[in-house]
Amino acid sequence: MAPAVMASSATTVAPFQGLKSTAGLPVSRRSAASLGSVSNGGRIRCMQVWPIEGIKKFETLSYLPPLSAEALLKQIDFLIRSKWVPCLEFSKVGFIFREFGSTPGYYDGRYWTMWKLPMFGCTDATQVLKEVDEVKKEYPDAYVRIIGFDNIRQVQCVSFIAFKPPGCEESGKA
Repeated sequence: MAPAVMASSATTVAPFQGLKSTAGLPVSRRSAASLGSVSNGGRIRCMQVWPIEGIKKFETLSYLPPLSAEALLKQIDFLIRSKWVPCLEFSKVGFIFREFGSTPGYYDGRYWTMWKLPMFGCTDATQVLKEVDEVKKEYPDAYVRIIGFDNIRQVQCVSFIAFKPPGCEESGKA
């Protein structure tokens, strides 16, 4: 017995007829005076931009004043609760710059020196703060940062400055 051919019951799609007129769309009427105002979509009408000279910004939280010991402990505790491995790094310069290369993407100062090994298994924020104090004793004129490393995903998740040396223009002591 031969298979029966079934009639197609699919609907046909009309061919493309071109773009529709925009006459039916709502039109906003702006006055010439309102075109000059700037808004970020909220109640704030403009945002302040950091000055480009004299204030270097570093890592996360660098827009804040120097962190107190209590504030550092809270940040370190968050890092540990997030199951990230604390690690300390230090640098005498503290920021990136160009000295030895002029090719795109090359900067000196991107990598800081690690202080000891990452603190695998660390469960207490005061242990990390004690290490920060040791770095400050050994290298009093160096910047110290704390990074949080996710050893499962193999990425650095957070990084913030824990200490700025006295006399640097950002420490507030210059």
